[in-house]
Amino acid sequence: MDRLLVNSSNIITVGYDKAAKILEIEFQSGNIYQYLEVPEPLYQGLMTASSKGQYFHDNILKEFDFREV
Repeated sequence: MDRLLVNSSNIITVGYDKAAKILEIEFQSGNIYQYLEVPEPLYQGLMTASSKGQYFHDNILKEFDFREV
C-alpha cells in the first residue's frame, strides 16, 4: 500500500486501501499499523485535519480493530 507523508509530530505516513477499507499508519516510533473497516470519510477527515494525531486519537484509535505490520 502506498502511503503519503503527512505533517504531524506523531504520524509519518498514511495510506488507505479504499476497496479493503484498510487505513495504514506509520508512526514516529517506526511502528506501522493497519486499522480495519475504516470508512473512507474518516480517512479523508484524517488527511485534512489540522492535527492528525488528535483526529486519529479521537476518531480511529479506539474505534477500529488493528494489526501491526
